[in-house]
Amino acid sequence: MPHIDTLIHAAGRWLLDSGIQEPGGGIARYYRSDLGQNARISTEITGYGVSTLLFLYQRTGQAEYLDGALRAARFLTRTAWDAQLGTFPFEISDGSRFAYFFDCGIIVRGLLAAWRATGEAEFRDVAIAAGHAMLADFQSEGAIHPILALPEKRPLAWEVNWSRSPGCYQLKSAMAWLELSEVSGEREFQCGYESALQRALQSHAAFLDAERDPLRVMDRLHAYAYFLEGLTPALDRPECARAFCDGILRMARFTREIAPVFARSDVYAQLLRARLFGDTLGILPLEGEAAEEEAACAASFQTDSGGFLFGRKHGEAMPFVNPVSTAFCLQALALWEDRQQGAMRLLRPLLI
Repeated sequence: MPHIDTLIHAAGRWLLDSGIQEPGGGIARYYRSDLGQNARISTEITGYGVSTLLFLYQRTGQAEYLDGALRAARFLTRTAWDAQLGTFPFEISDGSRFAYFFDCGIIVRGLLAAWRATGEAEFRDVAIAAGHAMLADFQSEGAIHPILALPEKRPLAWEVNWSRSPGCYQLKSAMAWLELSEVSGEREFQCGYESALQRALQSHAAFLDAERDPLRVMDRLHAYAYFLEGLTPALDRPECARAFCDGILRMARFTREIAPVFARSDVYAQLLRARLFGDTLGILPLEGEAAEEEAACAASFQTDSGGFLFGRKHGEAMPFVNPVSTAFCLQALALWEDRQQGAMRLLRPLLI
């Protein structure tokens, strides 16, 4: 495996130079290597891009990363944000008429990261407005609706697919409410996170068991990792710490079993990040050999362009070079390098 700093630099250059981010700041959902073209711009992926580029800026001090992050953040506030409806549509290039709870939370966290880095009120103000809309529009009947039809903001009927039904994975986006409570002092944001946390703790045990098809289980491992990430602000609570530790062990077992058939780069990266957080907080001692293997597996998905592949099926690369896979892998490898150097720092607000 090349030196981790080399991998991170190549991934960062891909995000900046490959064209995955358009001049206006929006970031495409993925690059199709077999077709030689990008998918459409995604508001969610652009939100992830803000957080990723700011992570790279804080790590390297290179102004190009800050510039890229701010172009992405301003795309979100000035182009993607629908002030009349008070939400972020799923995509804007095709006039998409849907809004996703999960996407909105990722975008809010990206905008708050941009505000912390610059102090520009525009980012904070849109994030707060979007957070209020998430509270008002997506919650009902003791659950968080995953998708709304626009413009009426009508909840869509739930489906079997994990991303189209409520679930523990939504806790990752509910972290936006917690961060907003810290910024604004508004108690309703704190209550929103706490409600999402309790629902996630009640439902997470059955989440991975809802599928039998190994390929679909691997997809759910990615989503289950979002639950573990959403727990990180509450790991001082025994119930949350137990769920976190048990979840890491379950993820590791399923990943090893399914990987020969279907492996996702982001699952390796998310599992490694969770291990590193658990170890640093003294909740779950790091399994060094397992972590080293997961780091090597994540790194193996990097392409010659610097971006990371989404996954492999039966050992064959899938033709998607993915910004979020790239983001998760580069952060996991950076934190793994820090751990090896004895310099691991807790970066919960910067967790991509």
